[in-house]
Amino acid sequence: MTTLSQAQIERFNEEGFLVVKGALEDSDLNPVIEEYEAYIDVRARQLQGEGKIKQLYEGEPFDRRLACICREHNEVYGELDIMRMRGRASFEFLRNENLMDLVEGIVGPEITCSPIQHIRPKLPDGLTPGGHDQHVVPWHQDAGVTWEEADPYFILTVWIPMTEATQENGCLEIIPRVHGKGLLRHERQGGTHIAEELMPGEEGVPLPVRKGDLIFIHKEIPHRSTPNRTDQIRWSIDLRYQKTGTPTGRPFHPDFVARSRANPASVLTDYETWRDRWVEALAKSKGVSGHRWK
Repeated sequence: MTTLSQAQIERFNEEGFLVVKGALEDSDLNPVIEEYEAYIDVRARQLQGEGKIKQLYEGEPFDRRLACICREHNEVYGELDIMRMRGRASFEFLRNENLMDLVEGIVGPEITCSPIQHIRPKLPDGLTPGGHDQHVVPWHQDAGVTWEEADPYFILTVWIPMTEATQENGCLEIIPRVHGKGLLRHERQGGTHIAEELMPGEEGVPLPVRKGDLIFIHKEIPHRSTPNRTDQIRWSIDLRYQKTGTPTGRPFHPDFVARSRANPASVLTDYETWRDRWVEALAKSKGVSGHRWK
């Protein structure tokens, strides 16, 4: 079991972020990667059968195959987020024991997995449908993409690279040590972002990380992600965790208990229940925006 040291916890509290090198093993992440590889392979064969792509690109690695497919046809790109694909391995990872051991150091022993959960394949610049990549985001606080109900409560962002994240392919950039001052006003034009006149004056710090590392971010820390200037895909996982019983700021999407020392039976372990909750919630919440800004 890997846990955070007291020094790491203090560093997070002071800086508003923490990079944990070698936090996860291949055995933690590979089931998710293999699940996505299998799904992309099935969809590639369907697209080829429909005459939409000429090649399957079977010899390409995980960080290139989807990009090759999307150069011919990008239909599959919009199907890959966690709540859309709803894979079993992805659900299991949300409450991965090694991950929960680390999260517990910040959140405490009663942990809820927020419905703000994403798997992001950041394609090479220019390949995304319509030319706009939702995984290229301007400066924002994660507190700014929830409803007001969550404002008084701490929410931890966990950012996990599935492949290497570099400055060239659009790793995270943050502005440290500006948390504790509350939520800044955001605007929606060109993506939800901090109003320009309210931006902190400090320079952004790039956070290149490798598979197995993770980044913890306080919900008030400004951060952004820049375009992918390589020919490979920057795959990442983007999750939120908080103390059980506190509002998530997305009441129309399903959260669940991921760890409980006080009541272990409350932890959701049934994949079908999680899957079906997402199917129902997505159907009922069409047209509802999780972003409060106009």
